[in-house]
Amino acid sequence: MSSQLTPEDALALWREVLVARVSSDEPDLTERQMAIFLTVYVNDPPHTVRGLAALLRISKPAVTRALDTLGRLGYVQRKRDDADRRNVLVQRTEKGRDFLAAFGTQISAIIQTRIA
Repeated sequence: MSSQLTPEDALALWREVLVARVSSDEPDLTERQMAIFLTVYVNDPPHTVRGLAALLRISKPAVTRALDTLGRLGYVQRKRDDADRRNVLVQRTEKGRDFLAAFGTQISAIIQTRIA
């Protein structure tokens, strides 16, 4: 695989990642849940429902529903902002960090097998 991915190579890689994910014991996340999850972990905090909705250009209720699932899974947690009690902050968790570290390792391994 060259450093320049063709659209076909990119789709094949994404398919391999998806197949690896759905065949694992980890829960399946929707694209929206994964986008919110990655945004919380890749972008610097603080994160709020309003801020995530604006950044991802989706509704606040859609963010809230995704956060409900991510929270039940233990991947994020919500906490009232001590500075402004009207705001709810979305925070990272150890379980979420572990999940994303394993996910990143899985993607790297798939890429390495395609390069070899």
